[in-house]
Amino acid sequence: MQFNFVANNSVPSASGQTIDVVDPSDGQPYDEIQRSNGSDIDHAVGAARLCFDSVWSKLGAAERGRLLMRLSEKVTAHAQELSDIEQRDCGKPTKQARADATALARYFEFYAGACDKLHGETIPYLDGYSVLTWREPHGVTGHIVPWNYPMQIFGRSVGGALAAGNVCVVKPAEDACLSLIRVAQLAAEVGFPAGAINIVTGYGHEVGDALARHSGIDHISFTGSPTVGSLIQQVAAARHCPVTLELGGKSPQIVFADADLDAAVPAIINAIVQNAGQTCSAGSRVLIEHAIYEPLLRRLGEAIQKLRVGPATMDLDVGPLIRQSQKQRVQQFLRDAEAANIRTVAQGQIVDQAPASGFYQAPTLLRDVPVTHRVAQEEVFGPVLCAMAFRDEDHAVELANATQFGLVAGVWTANGGRQFRMARRLRSGQVFINNYGAGGGVELPFGGVKSSGHGREKGFEALYGFTTLKTVAIKHG
Repeated sequence: MQFNFVANNSVPSASGQTIDVVDPSDGQPYDEIQRSNGSDIDHAVGAARLCFDSVWSKLGAAERGRLLMRLSEKVTAHAQELSDIEQRDCGKPTKQARADATALARYFEFYAGACDKLHGETIPYLDGYSVLTWREPHGVTGHIVPWNYPMQIFGRSVGGALAAGNVCVVKPAEDACLSLIRVAQLAAEVGFPAGAINIVTGYGHEVGDALARHSGIDHISFTGSPTVGSLIQQVAAARHCPVTLELGGKSPQIVFADADLDAAVPAIINAIVQNAGQTCSAGSRVLIEHAIYEPLLRRLGEAIQKLRVGPATMDLDVGPLIRQSQKQRVQQFLRDAEAANIRTVAQGQIVDQAPASGFYQAPTLLRDVPVTHRVAQEEVFGPVLCAMAFRDEDHAVELANATQFGLVAGVWTANGGRQFRMARRLRSGQVFINNYGAGGGVELPFGGVKSSGHGREKGFEALYGFTTLKTVAIKHG
């Protein structure tokens, strides 16, 4: 059984109730977590506030950096253990779980180096005045972390908050939280003071809601759906609490006739099947210039057909979806597409060794998808790629921008002028030219526009969101 981790101690929930932890590869429970409630959030926020007031706010920036670096090194030393936990908890193939552990260590490493580089400014003003600014932490930050990339999103969110001088209360998704409990334990082992990192597990409508509403939380970071993000923003607004929201996407890959298809095809495939398509920045729409529409569809179809889906430990191309309800949701999208006479070009193969009780979905390529159909408008969060043709740059931009989302976009073209024109015109928080994702890019600010949210995580830019700016004006004559 797994317990909450508060003030460097493992503690049971106030309710005494638990939630089963299910392995997506076979659908069977194998552990339990705490079903927490508002009392547990009170406990965690209190511990965090005590830590901030008595210890953390008095640490120098360089010392915070040293702690984060020690945690990075500790994560690296325990990478195999953390990968094994993440693999079973989330259903990730071995190589993906290992990549997530590596990314977590890199986040802590990056923010360790950033701690003492968050500077203020001096401002020229009236004669007889000296004016300066400095950045101060919010205090206690709340972090609601989703189930698709627990370690990575913990790293980019909590790592940035700690570097900026905050202490953290974290509510992981009930579907995938075991790795974060272990990371918090490792943080205590390397010297993080009691209350700096607190983990409280449970359902979103119970413990997540309590965290968002708590008057002791000074900033909220949330990654999840636009619907829940809107609710959190409304709750936070009632007490004027700032929020950072990353709310998913329907990201386009735009392929022009002059693109290097040998480079584009594997990147397009990886961008939709990584983590079984359960990725906010998944390239779930491929927009293809009319002249190469059929040839590229054939190449993409051939690549999709070669993909194999199976248990996480088999380390195949695609693992299971996170839970049965997610599998049913993805399949409903496909049924709706079929009912609208949207044709399937190709599907991958679920291997015979995959247990029938697991949550598997074959990667699927759909063609000629109408821009208004829900499969082209809504976030499927599964390995479903929608293809549509465009005539020219204007038409490509129109299709790319024709959803409520604006998180990531990919553009494939050899034309230098077109590269910049497209980057300017796409309504998206990130644009990748002749690549997609830039290898994860811990250093690259990440976030969206429109219904994809607001605020930025990752990179140095994240530190600004985790601080507030104070102006000091001194009149000295």
